[in-house]
Amino acid sequence: MQGKIVMVTGASAGIGKITAQELARRGAHVVMVARSRERGEEALAEIQKATGSHQLDLLLADLSSQESIRQLAAEFRNRYSHLHVLVNNAGAFFMKRQESVDRLEMTFALNHLGYFMLTNLLLDVVKASTPARIVNVSSMAHQQGRLDFTNLQNKKSYRGFQVYAQSKLANLLFTYELARRSEGSGVTVNALHPGFVTSNFAKNNGAAARLVMNLAGWLRVGRTPEQGAETSIYLASSPEVAGVTGRYFIDKNAVHSSKASYNESDARQLWQISEQLTGLEKG
Repeated sequence: MQGKIVMVTGASAGIGKITAQELARRGAHVVMVARSRERGEEALAEIQKATGSHQLDLLLADLSSQESIRQLAAEFRNRYSHLHVLVNNAGAFFMKRQESVDRLEMTFALNHLGYFMLTNLLLDVVKASTPARIVNVSSMAHQQGRLDFTNLQNKKSYRGFQVYAQSKLANLLFTYELARRSEGSGVTVNALHPGFVTSNFAKNNGAAARLVMNLAGWLRVGRTPEQGAETSIYLASSPEVAGVTGRYFIDKNAVHSSKASYNESDARQLWQISEQLTGLEKG
């Protein structure tokens, strides 16, 4: 990874932080993206101490906000001429329906449109850095996901896990469609399931959720962030997957995702709607 510039979103904690740390340890220049300056700077200092690397930068962004995503992409472009690896990792689970600053349902706005918008705003930089890789953190939860194009904002009904599963299915539809569109460009696009990781994930949903996640950690149910990050690190750095694209990985192995995730018509429709919602329609 010497000489490679890598961006990792959601890098202040959990598997994002470990991914940033281990790619820095391998010699990459890592651009960490975090929402909180305090937590981001704390994570950066910890990674520097753990790795001895000083090729670490911190950029701030709320990836549920389209204005913030545009500012992040612009700041990155001003500071760097290449992006060899983009790891889309930032995401969250919301038990109750919330809306982003753009008046979009929060899970869809952050977990899907955040990936879609940031990737497309930086795609020409990625293509100028080939061979390059895009890594999207999805979830096995996608198997329970269904896309209702008449209710993508989940205004008719809201069930936290189903909406989360829908967003993770969207991650895979986006991954496969981007891989098709990037064929022959030197850019690979893959997705992964990190496993059930006992981290800060879902702790934004109140005391009960925090208790469950803390209890899972105490009982050693699930994976540590270090274990959960292994496949992200593998897809971002391993020569074994150089040239491999449009695949879904669990435990460093390419596996089949759900039947719904391979629906090319849905993928194209989701792409078109995502362009409209983010203002990225081609003129």
